[in-house]
Amino acid sequence: MSKKRVLIADDEPMVLRVLRLQLEKAGYEVETVPNGEVALERIRESHPDVLITDIEMPRMSGEELCVALQKEFPDRKFPIFVATSLTGLRHREWAKAIDNLHFLEKPLSARKMLTALGDYFSGHTSGQEQEPASC
Repeated sequence: MSKKRVLIADDEPMVLRVLRLQLEKAGYEVETVPNGEVALERIRESHPDVLITDIEMPRMSGEELCVALQKEFPDRKFPIFVATSLTGLRHREWAKAIDNLHFLEKPLSARKMLTALGDYFSGHTSGQEQEPASC
């Protein structure tokens, strides 16, 4: 079984480093990018198994990235995990139109992220669709 590929889009180098280390330690193949614009380019080149994105980033926000993905890849199967500290419903209204999108509250703990990914892949690989934990 090949490693699951995770793409992380965040403009905070420390967040990228910590998540990369934790996910690689857990056996994932990880690529990091500094914004949604670069993430979209990478997704066009090589579809990841999972996208983890921040919302507030320069050049292209996480929200803009998710909307662009839904438009460009309407049959996209990989999940999007959006890490945000914006908890108000008005900050999440846009997400209703995006398939297979899940919110994770910041500060993002590696344990919660690994649990959500593990739950997704265990349900996904057994042929059953399953909602990730903590989303």
